[in-house]
Amino acid sequence: MKPAKLHHWILGWFFMALCCWCTSDTFIQSDIHPHAWKKLYFAHHWPVTVCKMNANDCHDPPKYWTIHGLWPDRAEDCNRTWHFNVTEIKDLLSDMRHYWPDVLHSSLNRTQFWKHEWDKHGTCAATLEVLNSQKKYFGKAIELYQHVDLNGCLLKAGIKPSSSYYKMTAIKETLTRFYGVTPKIQCLPPEEGEEAQTIGQIEFCFTKELQLVNCTAREGGSNAMHAHLKLGTSELSVCNDTLPTYYPSEVQNHK
Repeated sequence: MKPAKLHHWILGWFFMALCCWCTSDTFIQSDIHPHAWKKLYFAHHWPVTVCKMNANDCHDPPKYWTIHGLWPDRAEDCNRTWHFNVTEIKDLLSDMRHYWPDVLHSSLNRTQFWKHEWDKHGTCAATLEVLNSQKKYFGKAIELYQHVDLNGCLLKAGIKPSSSYYKMTAIKETLTRFYGVTPKIQCLPPEEGEEAQTIGQIEFCFTKELQLVNCTAREGGSNAMHAHLKLGTSELSVCNDTLPTYYPSEVQNHK
């Protein structure tokens, strides 16, 4: 092989190897951070509706909105070796039982609900310094709950549990006007023979700086797992603006 051709051959192989190395490095780098997320969804649920979805396990649910979870988008189950330890939140237990109760299981000694939220969502939220321990994660959620004060907002607007129906657009407008952002509202669709949907969950969205932002449609794979709450055969979905909305004060079992 002539020297000129040999030179070009060597250069060709060098650049090919360089491209392969860059591609490999990019793959490795992206694999180091497979749980990247951009914002948090802070979900409140209405315990009476939760009980309606699974009444056999409910006994005297709270009559105020409680915490369902604090969920990073695009990430779940980020560290299966970082196990939930209730002793790390022992100073928060009184507030946890009040603001973040296990609606379906009323025993004060049950911690399975909190364990589930930590394992699935807290281990991902912990990439933020302000949420990087179990005490910080649960403590910050309680702080956000008190700051948002969803119960107070609805009461001030005259929106309270009732046998009468509400317009979903009126509820949305109230929340948007009060908070300056658009939350995501989920309902239990009407059962057979019913005309109204039942309000069940309200999510507020926060940036990584914990500033309120509009909740927009989730993108990507794992988000769909957050979007619906399913218990038994019942499932919450985004509320229909055109249907009357029931805000129940008492549990009414499925027919």
